[in-house]
Amino acid sequence: MRLLFSIEAVLVAGVLAGGDVAGIAAPGPKLDPPKSHQPQRQAADGDAQSVDVELILAVDVSYSMDMDELAIQREGYAQAIQSKEFLQALKAGPNGRIAVTYFEWAASGDQKIIIPWRLIEGPESADAVAAEIMKTPVRRASRTSISGAIGFAMPLFDENPYHGLRRVIDISGDGPNNNGGPVTIARDAALEKGIVINGLPIMVKEPSYSTMDIDNLDYYYEDCVVGGPGSFVIAIKDREKFKEAIRTKLLMEVADRTPERPVVRVADKDKEPRVNCMIGEKIWSDRWGR
Repeated sequence: MRLLFSIEAVLVAGVLAGGDVAGIAAPGPKLDPPKSHQPQRQAADGDAQSVDVELILAVDVSYSMDMDELAIQREGYAQAIQSKEFLQALKAGPNGRIAVTYFEWAASGDQKIIIPWRLIEGPESADAVAAEIMKTPVRRASRTSISGAIGFAMPLFDENPYHGLRRVIDISGDGPNNNGGPVTIARDAALEKGIVINGLPIMVKEPSYSTMDIDNLDYYYEDCVVGGPGSFVIAIKDREKFKEAIRTKLLMEVADRTPERPVVRVADKDKEPRVNCMIGEKIWSDRWGR
């Protein structure tokens, strides 16, 4: 079952054993005890390369994202990785470490790795990854290919030296797929490999014809993008909560938790999507005739 959360309803403190998380205005439901949402990937005891999760952060840099959003997004990831809440969640895992890589994406052939695979196992390694994220100049590019991002991400798992109990692709973006192959085909290919996809749809601006935004981007992400056991969507509808949402998402992915009482139960994958999964391609074709 896939889940959708509003920021206000997620009690991030529940990710941690009694810890507090600053920035959550109102308490929400407590979180379930740790569970294994995916089949465990076996790793030898004491293996220095064993990690709790292999996490790919796939970040949208298409032109529909303004420079302020791109800057906040970068800062959000850097600050989340350095936060005490993140480090507490990290320490609570079976191995106490994760492997992470961070890339930016736009068109189907435009993906740029900002952070190659890095091991985060404490404050020093977290600070080093955050510094790497912040030192790279912010860029923008044309088109939006979520399918291209997923296709680029999948082989990265096989190219890293780490052995994670879980494999997760984390997709953030502010619009539907409008370039490359259909997003559902890419999603299903990832799910067949045991990879979970989570989503962070960015909905801080009113939908605009000029930027090819759509209404109900959160529904689109729920029904067309995310998938796998325990997968979830956190929609950002307030610019002021951008960084908070990123931190919440990372905490949940590191701790492998989901709320006990989610706000919305996402429709089953076999049911008809509430938003046409080809809507981005249709808008592009209607606008440009190709």
